[in-house]
Amino acid sequence: MQPLRQGDVLLLPTQAFSTSVLDSQKLPHLTLAEGEVTGHKHCISKGQAELYEKDGTLYLHVLPETATLTHEEHKAIAIPQGT
Repeated sequence: MQPLRQGDVLLLPTQAFSTSVLDSQKLPHLTLAEGEVTGHKHCISKGQAELYEKDGTLYLHVLPETATLTHEEHKAIAIPQGT
């Protein structure tokens, strides 16, 4: 996967997803970022994914072939399987 950007959100592929991340806090939502003024959200709207936080870093783990990242002011983008 190449780096992907949607507005203020930058997704970087990583091999760092390991049992140490799985042992970290799994978040109960799929919101990667939320606007402070508008309240608009960068979030996974389609596809199965898990979001983890460890030491202030978010890790998105996409389970199927793709998941869709949406935001009210940006074009939706497909995120490929992986972390």
